[in-house]
Amino acid sequence: MHNDTFFFQALVYLTAAVVSVPIAKRIGLGSVLGYLIAGVIIGPTVLGLIGTEGQDIMHFAEFGVVMMLFVIGLELEPSLLWRMRNSIVGLGGLQVSLTSLVIFIISIALGISWQAALALGMTLSLSSTAIVLQTMNEKGLMKSASGQSSFSVLLFQDIAVIPMLAIFPLLATQVVQSGEDHHTLVGSLPGWAQTLVVLGAVALIIVGGRFLIRPVFRFIAQTRMLEIFTAASLLLVISIAVLMTQVGLSPALGTFLAGVVLANSEYRHELISDIEPFKGLLLGLFFISVGASINFQLIIDSPLLIASLVVLLMTIKGLVLFISGKFFRISTDQNLIFSVALSQVGEFAFVLFSFAAQNSIIDSNIINVMVAVVALSMAMTPIVIVLNEKLILPRFGTKEKDERESDTVDEENPVIIAGFDRFGNTVGRLLKANGIGTTVLDFDSDRVDVLRKLGLKVYYGDASRHELLHAAGAEKAKIIIVAFEDPEKNLALVHTVQKHFPHLKIVVRAVDRGDANKLINSGINDVYRETVDTSLRLGIDVMRLLGVRAHRAHRAAQTFLKHDENALRDLAKLHKDRKEYLNAAREYIAELEEIIRADKAEPDLERDAGWDAESLREDVLTGQFKVYKSD
Repeated sequence: MHNDTFFFQALVYLTAAVVSVPIAKRIGLGSVLGYLIAGVIIGPTVLGLIGTEGQDIMHFAEFGVVMMLFVIGLELEPSLLWRMRNSIVGLGGLQVSLTSLVIFIISIALGISWQAALALGMTLSLSSTAIVLQTMNEKGLMKSASGQSSFSVLLFQDIAVIPMLAIFPLLATQVVQSGEDHHTLVGSLPGWAQTLVVLGAVALIIVGGRFLIRPVFRFIAQTRMLEIFTAASLLLVISIAVLMTQVGLSPALGTFLAGVVLANSEYRHELISDIEPFKGLLLGLFFISVGASINFQLIIDSPLLIASLVVLLMTIKGLVLFISGKFFRISTDQNLIFSVALSQVGEFAFVLFSFAAQNSIIDSNIINVMVAVVALSMAMTPIVIVLNEKLILPRFGTKEKDERESDTVDEENPVIIAGFDRFGNTVGRLLKANGIGTTVLDFDSDRVDVLRKLGLKVYYGDASRHELLHAAGAEKAKIIIVAFEDPEKNLALVHTVQKHFPHLKIVVRAVDRGDANKLINSGINDVYRETVDTSLRLGIDVMRLLGVRAHRAHRAAQTFLKHDENALRDLAKLHKDRKEYLNAAREYIAELEEIIRADKAEPDLERDAGWDAESLREDVLTGQFKVYKSD
């Protein structure tokens, strides 16, 4: 089989992805770095399984970025974008402007012409939308302050590509041959006509998305042929990408705009599910292509130059991002994540460098060096993020919280609640509604500030410090509710209370069964797994909807809970011996099923109709159920 055949190339790329990505994720490096490493291995430098065609594949794989922005647009509503306008324009605009300015000044100092310096500043101010969003999603950070700030900046950068592409021809130091100006539909038009065509294309996407695409998808959906709907989804994205390319705009921006327009469409979820597999595969292909395209010969010839430029560039961008984050009052922990995540240069740099070469704005030697620097900065990002998590955040990330002194507690109550997130909040409001006094402590300063604005009395401080517990009245309190989200912090607080306040009754939140085992073996009897009661309530409702009497359903749930709690305490003693633990667990499961089956055969259960309203029994008989949701 020839190495240039389609099937051989497909075999190489897919094998590289399937082997490298699981290994990279297993050792905590993430899928993006796995793809990049795979590209390096199969590229010309190592195995040589792919050669110059890697650049051609990269241009094709860039379509994965286009699809990603379309999906992102579908997940956003225009109202959400309007609410985020300050962070998008403010934070994003500040980052792009400052980074461009700093790189422009440094380039001028190095003797580069002002036109090339400006082009370099604008190009290098961009970050990798694909790498950052993929990494943030994998780590579950998209809803955090760092994730939202990253998304805002990346969105502004994608929009900023449009004026950059418009400015680049004005920076040309040589007259471009006329034949090169006809790659687009607007290439031969005068400036005013180009502007009208561009505005017309954007208007077409907005109007078409609102009034044309929905009826088309409704017609296609009526065929009930999923493959045609998938084809239509791909056709939509490809058509918009081609239209944007032909009018000289970023196809990624066009598809993002189309996604936002369709965000309120009834076909939104179907579009996402159809596009998602193609998006993921093409993004992976893009990352492999980036890894394969790194010019290692250039790096070998000038290692100090390339390494210095990568470090300098990522440091400059990181500092600018950190300063911008501070200006917008992002907490230190989140700001560090945000700054490190966006410190690389993005995939659009390859497009802009190509455009700069066509217009003779930047010398080709400089472009070759910068392409290697950009690729390495992208490859370094997952590693830098891991280093930030392992080394920087533990040392400096909590500095902001250490600087804030604990609040002075001016009350004594019978109950102390340590941790007031969604779990502790519910417990605290229930106790307060029943007139039981509580002293609430939480070490999340942002949450404390928000809760105070809501009128709740919450004190800031680390409850694992015995002097703070003493100040909170632990010596006179009767019960302490340990309700942090972090199991290790809960365990540390339990040990502190046992050592300094042994009279306190300890009631602890457990995240899961393994967490509960540790707490039980620490001598705690009152351990509450946070999802058990909700799961049992759901099970009761399902049984009732299937026609099971309310009394029988509740009795079955109580039997299950009692048996499961007893099993939990017995199994906790065996948690270090996995084989013995699993054998005992199987026995308990079988025993529980036998108990419930025997209980169901009890004839007296059917006599207790007081649990069921007459209307419910009628609904059960007719098959009509009314489901009421409670908070």
